[in-house]
Amino acid sequence: MKIFGHINQDSQTAAEDLKPLTEVTVVASPSELRKISVFLASATDSMEKRGHDYEHEHLADNQVGFDTSPQLVVFNPALAGEANISFKSNPLRGPD
Repeated sequence: MKIFGHINQDSQTAAEDLKPLTEVTVVASPSELRKISVFLASATDSMEKRGHDYEHEHLADNQVGFDTSPQLVVFNPALAGEANISFKSNPLRGPD
């Protein structure tokens, strides 16, 4: 598993601006954590079923109440480069 992110919203313009992170702290209510859990389980199922046809999904596109939250994106590791992350499209740009 690798974790990438943007330092601030201004840098969410290109996938190349993603920086590797060593830690993520999630400050969320039990209700929000349950919704995130449902999203992650669903994204896992989709990735397994679709294989290389699955690229990425956004939490905000799949669970109500996360429109103004920081973006949580699940990206298929089979499509990410090993040396550095190279997306065929920007997973942080919003819905496709």
